Amino acid sequence: MAWIYLLIAGLLEIVWAYFMKQSHGFTRLWPSVGTIVFMIASFALLSSAMKTLPMGTAYVIWTGIGAVGAFVVGVVLLGESLSWMRVLAAVLVVSGLVLFRLAPGGGAH
Repeated sequence: MAWIYLLIAGLLEIVWAYFMKQSHGFTRLWPSVGTIVFMIASFALLSSAMKTLPMGTAYVIWTGIGAVGAFVVGVVLLGESLSWMRVLAAVLVVSGLVLFRLAPGGGAH
């Protein structure tokens, strides 16, 4: 169950990052509210996942999902630039996440 919580927490990190961008520095009410609500939900699920998973593993995977997801959302929804170097960087992040999970001590303790 901890891995499911962690996955959802990472996905919610993408959502709150998108809302934060839409809030224009917290000057727009509803995107600002969305940022805070999804941020709290993401942190709550991360905290639940950390009851079972090692802190380092949980945090790295949470931030990795958020980073790569925010990159994809930025390109797809916000028209941010897409280059082979940015794609390679995202692939390297995902590769690191997989290695982190597969490494000894990367799962539940």
